[in-house]
Formats: sequence, structure tokens, C-alpha cells
Amino acid sequence: MGVTDKASDLRQIVTAVSDALTRPPGDDSLAAIFEQQVQQLLSMRTVRLREIPARYQARLVTPTRTAESIVVGVPSADPNVQAILEASFERGRTLDERDCELLTAAAQLGGLVLEAARLRVPGQPRLQPVTSPLVGSSTVMASLKEQVERVAATDFTVLIEGESGTGKELVARRIHDLGHRRKGPFVAVNCAAVVETLLEAELFGIEDRTATGVRGRRGKFEHADGGTLFLDEVSDLSLSAQAKLLRAIQDLAVERVGTTGTRRVNTRIVAATNRPLSDLAARGLFRADLYYRLSGVDICVPPLRERREDIPELAAHFLSSHRTARILSLTEGATDALRIYDWPGNVRELERLVERAVALARSDQIDLDDLPPHVRGQYRDVLAPSLGTGDSMRAWASRYARLVYERAGRNKRVASRMLEISYHTLDAYLQYSGSPPSASKRVPGWARPPRAGAPSV
Repeated sequence: MGVTDKASDLRQIVTAVSDALTRPPGDDSLAAIFEQQVQQLLSMRTVRLREIPARYQARLVTPTRTAESIVVGVPSADPNVQAILEASFERGRTLDERDCELLTAAAQLGGLVLEAARLRVPGQPRLQPVTSPLVGSSTVMASLKEQVERVAATDFTVLIEGESGTGKELVARRIHDLGHRRKGPFVAVNCAAVVETLLEAELFGIEDRTATGVRGRRGKFEHADGGTLFLDEVSDLSLSAQAKLLRAIQDLAVERVGTTGTRRVNTRIVAATNRPLSDLAARGLFRADLYYRLSGVDICVPPLRERREDIPELAAHFLSSHRTARILSLTEGATDALRIYDWPGNVRELERLVERAVALARSDQIDLDDLPPHVRGQYRDVLAPSLGTGDSMRAWASRYARLVYERAGRNKRVASRMLEISYHTLDAYLQYSGSPPSASKRVPGWARPPRAGAPSV
């Protein structure tokens, strides 16, 4: 691609942003116009120009690429803020040199767009910061990301289901950030933590002097006007609380405590639960009418054990967020142990485990010794005895082949198919009875037998 062609492509972006500068501020922000132009120019699925929230201390390393997205750094006048240009594309597409060069050039223009957006209106706040992207390249995560992007383009009520710790609130925030309401507020309510007697005042607001010493205030529905209201753990609401919530969702109008008038609200509802609402409704533990009001556009967030191939990427993501404290990496053994573990606490448990390793790791690599005993348990129980005696790979294969042979009803042909080896290879494993070599002295600490009087791990 020639220099003239690239200049022509960039001129389209600059012209569109310049034209917007000559018009009074409206619904279409400079950033939105810039994103739209870049998206059309490069035929991307989504394009976002955003700033990393200040609460995230670690800097995102750019450029960063995955199978379906690329993140490029954007210049920022504020040294305490990191700006990025994030683009997603169809899975399987390969970005050529022209695409990468144009994205890099567009990112440089993006810095000017951010500054122009802030200076255009005195006192205009920074762009609404968005959450981290959904991390993972597995098939189930690719499907989840596609669902989120499609749902974000609508204004329908969404029900997110998944186990605790899977990242339901992150999905809800992602829906908000990718939708047209992203300039509005995102208000989260933990329904399990709201005292029932205060539920109406918390959600719908309360008028002045309703009771002695009570000051009037807006409820969560009004706070979320123009944005998104996230109702987390909605299944924990009592039946009477569910009835009050149903009316507000149906009418999109609230009645403050102590008044008889209603107030219309323009709020999108996103609800989440760690228990299937269909089962609760069938058992009479959740109102069927509220369930049907919330369901229809459902998103299921998979547990971590169903996307084990994402564990190394997630662990690396969490480690990168602590680069200012320590730069660490995982050994192959530690990565394998993380893949085998069942993760009852899901992604939240993995994040806490990474924080523990960052605090306690003895070197710049997280090894099996740095993982809690219950995480490396299967490695400890299965591998430690063989490491202690220095078993060979042939000895291991021989033991496993015998187990499969017995499970196959002592049928060698069936066992060969199960093991995906030849009949003669299986026969050689079954006949192997050699003694293992002498044990190696270099055995990991977790595999060494405990000293007399020492507690077992």
C-alpha cells in the first residue's frame, strides 16, 4: 500500500472529526465519531477508544493481540492515565501490514481526539472508563464475547446466570460499555446485601420528612437514569421484594417512599444470579412473572473448569496487573497443576491465588512449591511417589497400559484403540517389568517425603 493510499484513508477520519468540531456538542461525541470511522475504514467488528481507570495501578502492555482483538497504545497528556485503542474482528481474520499501520496511525490521532473532547466543553469529564476485556480465547469464551456484543447493541433486559466468581458483573459492565448507554452511569446493587425493610428506599428513593430526621434521596433506579442498573444476586430477594421490583421493571417508573406520584426512568435492567431462576420458579421460590420479565435474553457465564485452556491466559493477565510489584511467570509444572484443579471459586479464586503467589513466591518464577497444597494436590498425590523413586517414562506408561488393559476386559485390541497405540506397543508395555533407575537427588520440595515430626502437606 502506498503512502498516498494511507494518507487518503486517514484523511477520512480527520475530516469526519473536524466536521464534528464545527457543530455544537450533541449526542455523538468526538470519540464515538472517531470509533465509527476507524471501524468502517478497517471493517472491524468493534472499535473502542478508552482510558484505563485510575484504580488499576498496572499499565497495560501494548500492543497486545489475541485471536480476535488488538490493543494499541494511545498518547495521553495525563501521565497518570493510560489510553488505548481496542479493536475486535472476526475470528480467523488475519490483520495485514496495512491494517496494523493504519491502526497505529489512528491511535496517534486518538490522543488528539481525547484532548479535543475534553477541551470542547469546559469542565467536561473524561470519557467513561470501561472495564477490562473478557479474557480467554477458548471456544466457549469466543461464543460468550459474541453474545455480549450482540446484546450490547440492544436495549433489552438481560439475565446473566453463572456460578459465583465466574465474572457476571464483568459481563454486565461489558454490555454497558459496548452499548449506546456507555456515557450514562452503571449502577450495581447487591440484592443479597440490601435489608428488606430498606429495599424500597434503596431502589426507589425516599421523600424528605417521611420520618423524623429522614432526608430525601434518589433511589438506584433514578441514579441509573440514562444508563444501566445491575441487579446482582436477584434470586436472593424475598417474594414480597420481588413483587415491588416487578412493577418497577414493567412500568420503568418508580414511586418514592412517602409520595404518591411516580417518576419515569430511562434505565436498562441487567440482572444476575448464581442459581438457575427457572428451577427456583418451578419450586415456587421465585415469582414466575418476574422470572419471565427478566429472562428471554439470557447469557450463561461458564465456570472456569469448563474452559481450562483459558487458565494460562487468565493467570498471565492477573500477573501483568501486578507488574509494578513484581514481574513473575509460571513454570510448566505450575501451569499444569492449575489446569487440573477444579476451581470451585472460579476466576475469583484464581485471581486470589495469583495474588498469593506474587506475595510469597521465592523467585521470579511461580513453581509448584509456591502453590497451595490443595491446588497441587493431584500432582503431589500422583507424581510425588514416582519422583521420589525416579520412575522412568516407560515404567509410567507400563502401569497405565495395564490399568487400561484391565478396564478393557483384558482385550488387547480394545485397549490399543483406547490408548491410540499399536497392538505390539501395548504388548511391549504389558511385558515390561524392569526396575526403576536410582532416584534423582534433585526432587522438588513438594515431592520430598516429610521429615520425621514435620507436618504433611
